[in-house]
Amino acid sequence: MTTTTGTPPPVERIEGPGDGAAGPRLDLDDYARALAEVAATGRRLTREELTARRVLGELAAEGGHPIRPLIAAHLAATRTHWPADGSPDRVLAAVEQAVDAVAEGYERAQRVAVRQEAAARREFVDDLLYGRSDVGRLAARAERFGLRFSSAHAVAVAAGPTAYEEGDAVPRRVEQALLARFGNRSVLVTTKEGLLVCVAPGDRDDGEGVLTHFAKQAYAATGGSRVAVGRPKQGVGGVVHSYEEALNVLDLAERLDLEGPVLRAADLLVFPVLTRDRQAMTELVHHTLGPLEQARGGAGPLLETLTAYFDAGCVTAEAARRLSLSVRALTYRLARIHRLTGADPADPVQRYTLQTAVIGARLLDWPRRGGAR
Repeated sequence: MTTTTGTPPPVERIEGPGDGAAGPRLDLDDYARALAEVAATGRRLTREELTARRVLGELAAEGGHPIRPLIAAHLAATRTHWPADGSPDRVLAAVEQAVDAVAEGYERAQRVAVRQEAAARREFVDDLLYGRSDVGRLAARAERFGLRFSSAHAVAVAAGPTAYEEGDAVPRRVEQALLARFGNRSVLVTTKEGLLVCVAPGDRDDGEGVLTHFAKQAYAATGGSRVAVGRPKQGVGGVVHSYEEALNVLDLAERLDLEGPVLRAADLLVFPVLTRDRQAMTELVHHTLGPLEQARGGAGPLLETLTAYFDAGCVTAEAARRLSLSVRALTYRLARIHRLTGADPADPVQRYTLQTAVIGARLLDWPRRGGAR
C-alpha cells in the first residue's frame, strides 16, 4: 500500500479568515490509509507522512485559520476510520504523532510570521523616525501599524535607567496600558536606541491626552524616567521633526539639569534660540565668564554659585541653602564674581547677560571641555 509523500495533503481550498470558514476543507484519505497500515503492521508514521501533517499545519496558520478545527478534523477522521483490527495503542500512538506534527507546523509558521511582522515594524519605525522613505509609501505603510497622518502627530521619548529593546517587559507594559485606555487609536509605542518612543495624535494633549498618559505610564514602569514631548507637526515629515525636538529636549534636560519628569519642547523654545548661533554663544561665554578662571580653584565654584543663584530666582538665602553655604559666604562669592567679570548679578541688565552666559556655559559644558575657548 502506498504512503503519502512530502507534498501537502489534498486540500479543496483554504478560505480566508473573514469569509466565515472554520478552516480548510481537507481530504484526509491519506491519513486514514496510514492509520490502517499502522494498525496492521505496527509501524510508526513515516517521515513523509509527518512532513505532510506539518505542511498542513503551516498552511492553516498562513491562511489565518485556528488550529482547533484542524485537530478536531483529525480526531473525527480517526473515529470514522478506526481500524477494525490491530492494537489500539499503536493507533493512538500514530494519532499522537500526527496531531503533534500538525501543531509543530502550525507553531513554526506562526513564529515565522511573528518574526516577519517584527522585522517589518522595526523597518517602518526606522524609516518613520529618520524620514528615509518616500512620503507616500510611508503613509501607506503607516496604516498597517495603526497610524493615519491626516492629523498632526507628536512624539514623546522616555529615557529610563536602562536601555530598552522591542519586546522587553517595560515597553510591553506601557503599550498595553495605552491600548487598554485609548484602544488602537492611531498610537504607536516602540523603542529606538534604548529609548521608549510614543507617536500619537498631538493636536490635543491635555491632562487626559495620549502622550501625557504615556509619560505617566513610562515614569511608573521604569521607576522614574524623564519624558520629553516634541511639538505636534503635520504629515510624515512632521513626525521626524517632533522626534528630533523630543531628543533635543532630553539633551537639554541632561545638560541643564532641568526639573520635572515631563518636559515639553513648546515650553523650552528659548533654548534653541540661544544655541542657534553656537559661535556667538561661545564668544559670549568666553567674554563674560572667562575672567572667572582667574579665581582660586578655577571658574567651577563661582559658576556653580551663579547657577544656584539664578535657579533660586536670585534669592540669596535660598541659593545659599542649595549650596550649603552661609548667606555671608554666598554674598562674598557674588561680590567676587562682580569684581572679576565687571557684571553685577544684582543689576537687572547685567544679570540678564550673566544668566544667558551661564546657560551657554552649561550647554557647552564649559569650562570642563573648554568649549568656550
